Amino acid sequence: MRQPLPRLRATFSLMFCLVLGGCASTTGPSNAWGYYWQSLRGHMQILHAAEPIDDWVVRKDISPALRERLQLAQRARAFAVTELGLPDNASYRRYADLKRSAAVWNVVAAPPYSLTLHTWCFPVTGCIGYRGYFTEAAAQAEGAELAAQGLEVEVYGVPAYSTLGYMNWAGGDPLLSTFIAWPEGDFVRLLFHELAHQVVYAKNDTLFNESFATAVERIGVAQWLATQSTPAAREAYATSEARRSAFRALTRATRAHLAAIYEQKEASARDDQALAAIKSEAMQRFRADYAALRERWLQPQGGTAPQATTAQVAGYDRWVAQANNASFAAQAAYDELVPAFEALFEREDRDWPRFYDAVRQLAQQPQPERHAALRALIPDPQHLKETAGA
Repeated sequence: MRQPLPRLRATFSLMFCLVLGGCASTTGPSNAWGYYWQSLRGHMQILHAAEPIDDWVVRKDISPALRERLQLAQRARAFAVTELGLPDNASYRRYADLKRSAAVWNVVAAPPYSLTLHTWCFPVTGCIGYRGYFTEAAAQAEGAELAAQGLEVEVYGVPAYSTLGYMNWAGGDPLLSTFIAWPEGDFVRLLFHELAHQVVYAKNDTLFNESFATAVERIGVAQWLATQSTPAAREAYATSEARRSAFRALTRATRAHLAAIYEQKEASARDDQALAAIKSEAMQRFRADYAALRERWLQPQGGTAPQATTAQVAGYDRWVAQANNASFAAQAAYDELVPAFEALFEREDRDWPRFYDAVRQLAQQPQPERHAALRALIPDPQHLKETAGA
């Protein structure tokens, strides 16, 4: 099923305790060992299920659609190396049919009056704002425990994850059945996103890492569609991207509104009851604005077919129905600094090696300095308006 922006962008970088030499936990040693074993067992099951794509495409027992998509993956993988400068290694050269809807299930959490994600810390990846489980039941159990602590929680399925290149010796990260049937543009962009995580990774900085990978996927898929794709695929992607952009703008505005509300807790010592009422009003407004947006999507365009079907917006519907601080905070990690990375790409004359070198230099800086440098690159909205009108 097609995934909306919040799910599509919800990939995560899972480094296993066996590789990292230990596993950190916020809830005690027994929980840490349980997480260790489910991580190791889950990933090994995926590796065991994966077979080379070359072997899959000659099989007689697969559908023509799967064969075509695997061949598309091979072309996109080669394009990633030759045109985008992404790693030429073992990852995404094998395929695994997981026979389930998600590769893993992520847990994210945030306080009731904050958009700061709860974090889990690991030896190599550092502290990250999500935790992944290979069964939904385990993720839901973790979510229930966090909710009992007073946090707002979201649990959601993730179609793919990256081991940051650390598992290439064992065959690398495989293509998965959880996203193999996505529309061409979405499929290719996810592949580029995951490979980008193997280029640069800054410890303790989910915002930097995910925004960088998202920028790579957006720029990369634009190049792919312009040079490698069909008019039909380009049109389908443009339509779905228009929906994503509209939804992104709505959630970005709501995040800013919520952040301003939560600042009042410190600025004016407003009590929780008053804050809860203001927050509730903001969430009601968000859902009303989404309902209006959704109605426009489903209306016929100029006497033709509607821009979207109810099936295509079902993922957005679920996200909006369950939205809370954790949802908004997790989404921010995937888009907040993307304009900065896109501006950096332009500054480096759209040269991929130069761009990656500039990102690596940023990753070596302390987090406050790297974030400040990136935010300074974000174009001023007023300047963009003036430029567009000139």
